[in-house]
Amino acid sequence: MSLNAGKAADSAVDHRKGPRRRGEELENAILTATLEELTEGGYTTLTMERVATRARTSKAALYRRWPGRAELVMDACKLRGITDVELPDTGALRTDVIALLRQISAKMASPLGGILRGLLTEMTRDPDFARLIRERVHTVGPTTLHVILERAIERGEVEPWIPDSRRATVATDMLRNHFLLFGAPVDDTIITDIVDDVYLPLVLSPAPKRAGGTDSAGGAG
Repeated sequence: MSLNAGKAADSAVDHRKGPRRRGEELENAILTATLEELTEGGYTTLTMERVATRARTSKAALYRRWPGRAELVMDACKLRGITDVELPDTGALRTDVIALLRQISAKMASPLGGILRGLLTEMTRDPDFARLIRERVHTVGPTTLHVILERAIERGEVEPWIPDSRRATVATDMLRNHFLLFGAPVDDTIITDIVDDVYLPLVLSPAPKRAGGTDSAGGAG
């Protein structure tokens, strides 16, 4: 038997060599192994078998908890807080949105950002995975924005119809698209440009004046 074949055989039974793990301990080991696989090879090369080998357990242990790798990856991302953000409450729409985008940008620039970018890219190849991304990842920024906009309505900054319009998520959409095209870190001037030049003119009531005495539509102020 070749050296590589011997290593493969050893790996196949690694889970039998250590102490038996159950419950939360085993799940954390599996989720940690999943993130390590994502970091090294991305979603494309990740398999249930590779995760099981790295976690020193069996594929059956994975399938008892997750129907497939998409659900496994989503839970692994949740464990490490890849999509977690705090709700800003600065007292004004502009500073709330800037604070939110800065949080998302910091996630993108962290070691977990590479995983996030890979997951977003994979949406175009795997319809089932794309569905989970939309439900569990893509909605994080927009959901937080909705709360921010509801507060802005109470302050009289925004009309009540804005949160249910396509305008509501333009800020997070633009940040995500910039990240996918150019990577991270996202310069802070880009964040303020997104908010001041695009987002606020779309959602504020009335639209803010632009420098030089012109309104957001380009007319005279």
